[in-house]
Amino acid sequence: MSKVKRLIRSYSKYISVPWRDDAAAAQRVIFCVYNETEERWLRNKVDEFEIVTREAGHQWAMFDLTDTFAIWLVSQRYAKSYFQKPHLLSTLLPKYLEFITDEFKGFVEKNDIGSDAVVAIQGVGSLFGFLKVKEVVDKLAPMVKGRLLVFFPGSYENNNYRLLDGYDGWNYLAVPITADKEF
Repeated sequence: MSKVKRLIRSYSKYISVPWRDDAAAAQRVIFCVYNETEERWLRNKVDEFEIVTREAGHQWAMFDLTDTFAIWLVSQRYAKSYFQKPHLLSTLLPKYLEFITDEFKGFVEKNDIGSDAVVAIQGVGSLFGFLKVKEVVDKLAPMVKGRLLVFFPGSYENNNYRLLDGYDGWNYLAVPITADKEF
């Protein structure tokens, strides 16, 4: 069985367990951790995550971060200047986080996300070099009353997450789900 299939099976077992209503926002976050080389396979199988979520009696919504940087950057007044001098972007990146937060808030409101829903986020690898996943999750998690599922291309070891195995890792309270960890 492929690692992505095992990840789906692990997620299915976890999502089928009854939810606590009193969990804090950080405790309602789920990281499905997979090797970044399997990104294409995971994206191809996202529908299976939706199916097992719905079979467990929960709503499903997908928010994709993949193109948000490009959409945000071209909307900037001085976009051409940033293309010519990319080192100037570092001063503007907090506004990118605001953009993601605003887009996500609109997404949650538009889709009428309830407390029994899973909101999945894909494309977090596109944040690499611009924002830290932890910063984004900290902003988005309180907006989701159900569960926030983050498809995380990287690694998890000893309660430490590493995006694309490129940064020093960080600790986070999220529930880690991996292909090798059964619930």
